[in-house]
Amino acid sequence: MADHSPYQQKIIKRYYNNYDAIQSQKLAELVTELYLAEGKKRDRLWIKAGEMLTKLEFPASRIEHLLLKRDPVLLAAVMQELEGKSA
Repeated sequence: MADHSPYQQKIIKRYYNNYDAIQSQKLAELVTELYLAEGKKRDRLWIKAGEMLTKLEFPASRIEHLLLKRDPVLLAAVMQELEGKSA
């Protein structure tokens, strides 16, 4: 961090302090996109959702189940669960 100014260091620290909230927000936006997407785009979004859940340290067995079902309603329920943990 010696290469960064004090201002930049504060920004970096705040980012990592709020990392889970940022990822949860991105996942919530992804749920909305999944409801609207079709075809290959929907497949890519499901892969991205799996990657995001892995970053949030969600259990691998549940991620696998979500990716098999590919139901946005289930992913929305996971979002509510994750929000409950952070609150």
